[in-house]
Amino acid sequence: MHGTPQAEYPQRSALAALTTGEVRNNWTLDEVRALFALPFNDLLFAAQSAHRQHFDPNAVQISTLLSVKTGGCPEDCSYCPQSIRYETDVNNDPLMELQAVVEQARAAKDRGATRFCMGAAWRSPKPRQLEQINAMVEAVSELGMETCATLGMLQPEQARQLKQAGLDYYNHNLDTSARHYEKIITTRTYQHRLDTLAAVRDAGLKVCCGGIVGMGEDELDRAELLHTLATMAEHPGSVPINQLVQVEGTPLDGSAAIDPLDFVRMIAVARILMPASHVRLSAGREDMSDEMQALCFLAGANSIFYGEKLLTTANPAADQDRQLMTRLGIQPEPCSKQRA
Repeated sequence: MHGTPQAEYPQRSALAALTTGEVRNNWTLDEVRALFALPFNDLLFAAQSAHRQHFDPNAVQISTLLSVKTGGCPEDCSYCPQSIRYETDVNNDPLMELQAVVEQARAAKDRGATRFCMGAAWRSPKPRQLEQINAMVEAVSELGMETCATLGMLQPEQARQLKQAGLDYYNHNLDTSARHYEKIITTRTYQHRLDTLAAVRDAGLKVCCGGIVGMGEDELDRAELLHTLATMAEHPGSVPINQLVQVEGTPLDGSAAIDPLDFVRMIAVARILMPASHVRLSAGREDMSDEMQALCFLAGANSIFYGEKLLTTANPAADQDRQLMTRLGIQPEPCSKQRA
């Protein structure tokens, strides 16, 4: 697509909104594709300009993700080592005890994290499981941290219970475009994911929703994913952009790696489309050079997961992240609860 004559795409209307940082929910797919077709330097300039309308360009929000229930998931997500359908090195472990989760959250806060995310490998939580998660949410909130959970599909009443417990964000990624989705997952539909997001939003929770690149999708799939997110009635508060982490035993192991500049392009387009959202440079950072991560921050990424592990896969060490942030002159963003 990058070699396609730009005149074929209606870029003028898309370019008109680039540097204003205007929050729009009426983007057309043609406009999104036009952004992907921009010369790389123009795209990064536009993304950084939009970013500065809403955020400190030298601040990054820091989250820590903990797997509070690992393995044994009945879903068949082709990228996930926690599925019982694939032979990986991930064990099926029980839900962590409350005190152990609190200790992990306190340690994450001491290392500079302002948001603590709890993930459980479930299709959807059962009543007793949700009670235990609610207790974790309440305890972590008392530490003065933002809270986030990813527990699979939710019904409206479950979302309301999490809100009452003090949950701030709920993560439920779309993963990819609707048309590519069935090549990645067959045990739940795209509509299932959209229904959970609606339940979360209706309960008053903030939405954390993004996707994964490098799963055999093409640029149109990436554009369609971002178009779906950017045309929601309210943009997700956090938009994690993940690079596929290939795990031996999963169907996507051995997939062709994405061009690093195409990944940066994904970050930049997400920033332009959703200028007031945190765009999280998420999974896959272990395989990214410092220079690639620096380009992602320039493109508008302003959130990362901090800590040595993301659920079950490796993440850069906290010291390594601190060193890179120091080299770039980037500071941790204050916790919203502390600002309030």
